[in-house]
Amino acid sequence: MTTPIHDWIDSQVKANDVVLFMKGTPAFPQCGFSGQVVQILDYIGVAYSGVNVLDSDELRQGIKEYTNWPTIPQLYVKGEFVGGADIIREMFQAGELPGFFEEKGVQKAA
Repeated sequence: MTTPIHDWIDSQVKANDVVLFMKGTPAFPQCGFSGQVVQILDYIGVAYSGVNVLDSDELRQGIKEYTNWPTIPQLYVKGEFVGGADIIREMFQAGELPGFFEEKGVQKAA
């Protein structure tokens, strides 16, 4: 069963090569975990869209149900859920993240 919020989330995931559902915005993260992922993405230099889940309780709950993942932030690349802050940080520290984005055909930010 889909709901309007799940449909909207799905459209964001499919419309953007890289989308980060986060607390706050890329310019002003509202939690440390969201801030860490923003720093990593900015450091690597990939273009991404940030969606502030604090804008709506329905969105904040909907993204957790969409992936069946209990925490925020959540990163999607080319329509695929990659993980939260811990997974992104581990991939970055292991040196896997730049190659992952390249493999997925993600463009560097202009």
